[in-house]
Amino acid sequence: MELSTIAKPYAQAIFEIAGQDKSVPSWSDFLAAASAIMADKNTKAFIASPGKSKDQKFNLISALIGKTNSRELSKQESAFINLILNNDRSSAISSIADAFESAVSNANKSKNFKVISAFELSESEQKAIVEDLTSKHKTTVAVETEIDKTLKGGVIIKEGDKVIDTSIKAKVDALSVSLSVN
Repeated sequence: MELSTIAKPYAQAIFEIAGQDKSVPSWSDFLAAASAIMADKNTKAFIASPGKSKDQKFNLISALIGKTNSRELSKQESAFINLILNNDRSSAISSIADAFESAVSNANKSKNFKVISAFELSESEQKAIVEDLTSKHKTTVAVETEIDKTLKGGVIIKEGDKVIDTSIKAKVDALSVSLSVN
């Protein structure tokens, strides 16, 4: 199952909770820290280790996030970490964070996009992309860029689970599939 599909219900639930108790910035910081921590290879190995108990995993993740954000986790944040570990969804944390930020943007009538390119985009290229997306979506647009050398050229633009892939890699892959069918 696609991580964005798994992430949406979690992100929506967090967004509703954050909206009720006006803790959106706190949840945003929490999810950003959790995302960074769960992306670490040592953390992944620790979580995957069958020799470690759920309590040990929970204690480590909670301590790392608390230390990163310089505060104690709330009961809801602790419950969230527990839920993620019990449901074996630690790999979806980054997608949950992205879906949460997307929900926040939608509520603020703005949109966040991730632009992945083979090379670092110049400031003028980034500005052109922002202008195009702003014009198309008729709202405020924020763009986060990422480099993926495997693309060879072109860009991939993501908003939540929507993807526009104009990369050379995607075109070559499509051509390869087309030729293999015939």
